[in-house]
Amino acid sequence: MDEAKERSLFVVDEVSDTIKDSIEHSIGSQLYQQNMVNKWTDSVVENCLTKLCKLAKPFKYMVMCSIMQKNGAGLHAASSCYWDNLTDGKCTVRWENKTMNVIVSVFGLAI
Repeated sequence: MDEAKERSLFVVDEVSDTIKDSIEHSIGSQLYQQNMVNKWTDSVVENCLTKLCKLAKPFKYMVMCSIMQKNGAGLHAASSCYWDNLTDGKCTVRWENKTMNVIVSVFGLAI
């Protein structure tokens, strides 16, 4: 595959690493604190967007972050898109520690 074509692809592994790095940077080993959830979600989303934009790929990005305290409750989520499977992509990462679950989804839509 030529370099120009590769630069224009949504690479799930690359996006997944970006998401994981952003979560670790924003939350790390901290324990769940209700009063920090808004700050953490904002930080994870902004950090992801900043890192994704630095990749300089031809995409518009949408980043969503959910943080939930681990207390035995269930969480079900779904998403669907009508897009071009050859150019657009989605990556979802589930991250957890002892006290919380974090789910981050990134949608990349080719420009």
